[in-house]
Amino acid sequence: MSTKTSKLTVVGAGPGDPDLITLKAIKALESADVVLYDALINESLLDYAPNAEKIFVGKRKGCYAFQQEQINELIVSRAKSHGHVVRLKGGDPFIFGRGAEEIDYVEQFGIETHMVPGISSSLAVPAYQGIPLTKRGSSESFWVITGTTKSHKLSQDVCLAAKSNATVVILMGMSKLSEIVSIFAAENKQDVPVAIIQNGTTENEKFGYGSIRTIEQVVLEKELSSPAIIVIGEVVEQRAKLASIYKEVTEEIVS
Repeated sequence: MSTKTSKLTVVGAGPGDPDLITLKAIKALESADVVLYDALINESLLDYAPNAEKIFVGKRKGCYAFQQEQINELIVSRAKSHGHVVRLKGGDPFIFGRGAEEIDYVEQFGIETHMVPGISSSLAVPAYQGIPLTKRGSSESFWVITGTTKSHKLSQDVCLAAKSNATVVILMGMSKLSEIVSIFAAENKQDVPVAIIQNGTTENEKFGYGSIRTIEQVVLEKELSSPAIIVIGEVVEQRAKLASIYKEVTEEIVS
C-alpha cells in the first residue's frame, strides 16, 4: 500500500487544442501518480505526467474500454495503492462529463477529491469558427444540450429550445440529426442557420454550414461525423459574415 495521500483530481483537458488546457490542470498532471484518460483528450497532454501510470478508459466508436462502474472502482483502487489519481476528461468534466458522478462515488471511501474546470467544447469550438453564442441583436442566451440521454434518446429539452430564440448547442447529437431537424422544422425554422463542427480546435477540424432545411445534405457532402458539435441559431450567420470579410480583405491584398 502507498504511504501517499489517496487523492482524486478530476481535470478538464479542454476541447482538443493542447494549448487550451489550464495551468492548474498542468500542475495536477505533473503531480499525478496515475492518469486515467478519455478518448477525446489530446494525448500530448500526457507528457505533463512523465512518471505517472497512464490508463486509457475512454470509448471509441461506441466501444468502451471500461464501463463507468469499472472506472469508479479503478479510481478507488489506484488512489489507495498509488496515491494521486488524475481523471483527465475532455472539455469540462462537469458538462456531460460524469465528473460529478465519479467524485460522488469516490468520496464515500474517504478519498480526498478536487476538481479542475476545463474549457468546454460547447463554448470553445464555435468560438474557433468565429461563431459567438450570444450577440446583441441576434441572441440573448444559449442552450447546451446533450443529444443522447442516459436512455439513448434525444433530450426533450431540444423541443423546448426550438421554441426559443436562443442559440442551441447540441453535443453528441449527430446520430439524432434527422430528429433534431424535424423538431426545428415543426417550429417553422427551416431557414435558421446551422453549423456542424467535427474535431473542433484540432488540426483535423471539419466544418459544415447550412440551414435546418439543408444541413443533412451538407453532412453527406462533407462526410461529417462524430465527434461533432451542432450549433443552431442566427449567430451562425456571424461566422459567414466574418469569412466573407476575410475573403474580401485577402483578395484586396493579393490584387
